[in-house]
Parts: sequence; structure tokens; C-alpha cells
Amino acid sequence: MGAGFSDLLDRDDGRTTLGDVPESCAASILVCLDPPEICRLAGLNRAFRGASWADFVWETKLPSNYKFLVEKVLGDKTTPEKSSRKEIYSRLCAPNCFADDENKVGNEMVWLEKSSGKVCVLVSYKAMRITGIDDRRYWTHIPSDESRFKQIAYLQQTWWLEVVGELDDFHFPAGTYTLFFKLHLGKPSAASKQFIGGRRVSSSDQVHGWDKKPVRFQLSTSNGRQTASSERYLAEQGSWAHYRAGEFTVDSPDVPTKIKFSMMQIDCTHTKGGLCLDSVLVCPKELGDGVMMKQLV
Repeated sequence: MGAGFSDLLDRDDGRTTLGDVPESCAASILVCLDPPEICRLAGLNRAFRGASWADFVWETKLPSNYKFLVEKVLGDKTTPEKSSRKEIYSRLCAPNCFADDENKVGNEMVWLEKSSGKVCVLVSYKAMRITGIDDRRYWTHIPSDESRFKQIAYLQQTWWLEVVGELDDFHFPAGTYTLFFKLHLGKPSAASKQFIGGRRVSSSDQVHGWDKKPVRFQLSTSNGRQTASSERYLAEQGSWAHYRAGEFTVDSPDVPTKIKFSMMQIDCTHTKGGLCLDSVLVCPKELGDGVMMKQLV
């Protein structure tokens, strides 16, 4: 197969080959492909390599809100005019920190999922309001290479669990999005590089109370026009899990969306503890487990 394909690229019998395809035709082919496929075909020959840099090819891969992302995340209003669309796509695929206000600097992150160009947002627990977070009797902050923000919050014990956060005036492309809380039952071990049976070693000594009452997850959008909630018992110990709070729909990328989200377990008839909180993930509904699995790395 390899030899036959090579012949298509370079024949000396006068017949037309792939090497004769004009760059404009190559670009018309690439515009129908996904970004990873475009990058692979760029190595085919000079025409495809040149076509792979065409702005009109990458304009179709960028999300409809990419100019907002460039200004908010990359911090440069002139970038869309100065940079190629391929360069912009590449830069936005890397996790980029941004902030709704000065109190959240470095605690919010956005990136494009490389294969689809879909927008994903991550909010660190440090950007949320957590009851008792500054009291070491209840919460501690732990460095962690399992978090994109390199730090997680560990709840030792509490009567009242309340975590509230917001994502202010973010321009999402039109579509339906799902919001998840990333949690871990059990305190990560100091020997966090060790695995037993494929699972990371952790301590579950302080895990208690989560089987008594479910945790309530909620979200609402601007002016309370959309609300969602779910209740889950926390049971999966020793590994990170994403607990779905709900979904919301964006009709127009030109209208900013404000999201409020929370997780609560405020039944004071019992204590609960042994819980790690990392972040909240917002991703397009259709991406599903693909994005979440990457978050676990």
C-alpha cells in the first residue's frame, strides 16, 4: 500500500498525481476535515502543506466566539488581525487561564477540545465560596499533580457542606452544556505515584457521612431563566469522579451567560468528611466522557 500511495504522489509517466493538485483544491478538501486530519494531510505534499495554513480553512474550525476568547484569554484585541487562524486555533487549544475579576486570577481556565474546537471551561475551587475553607479544623489545601491548578481542597470533617461558585458573563458558542463537580473520596496519599490494581493509593480513614444523605448539586443561568439540580450519594472512593449538576442551553454567542453553581449537604444530624474538591468543569454535552477522561490525567 505504501509503494502504491507513493506512486500517486510522484509518477513519471505523464499522468496526473496528487502532487499536481492545486493548493486551492487541496484547501477545499481540508475544509471538510477535522483539525487532526488537516494536520496529518499537511505532510502529504507542498500543496496540502500550504493549504493547511489557509485562514478560510481554520475559520470554519474556530468556535463562533473565538474573537471573545482571544481578547479575554489571550489579552490582545489585535491578535485576530495579526495572527493566522491556525495559530489562533493552536493557542486556544492550550489550557489558558483567565479571570472574571481580580480575585479569580489564575483560578479559571478555558481551552478548545483539539478534535472538535468545542469550548471547555474549568473553575478551580479557589474561585468558589466554601463554608469554613479558611479554618484548618475543617479544610486543608493540598498540592496535587492530579489537578490542572496544582492544588486541591481536602475536607477533614464538617457538619455543614456548602460550596458556591459563579462564572460571570462568558460568551459560549450556541449549544447545550453540562456542568460537573470533580470530587474524590479519600485523602490522596503522600505516595501518590504508587498504584495498586490500577488505582492510585489514597487514604479513606476519614471518609464518612456520605451514605447518610445525598449531596445536592445545582446550577442556574442569568436571571434564573434556566435551573437544574441533581442529588447523588458520594460512594466512589479512591479515584476522581465527575458529578453532574445539570445542563444549560446557550442560544446566541453574542449574549453573555452568567452561571451560578453549588453543591450542598447541610443536614446537621451527622458529620461528613474525607472529601477532596478540585474544580467545576463546563463542557459541551456532546463531548461527554471524552473530555472528562482527559481531565483525570
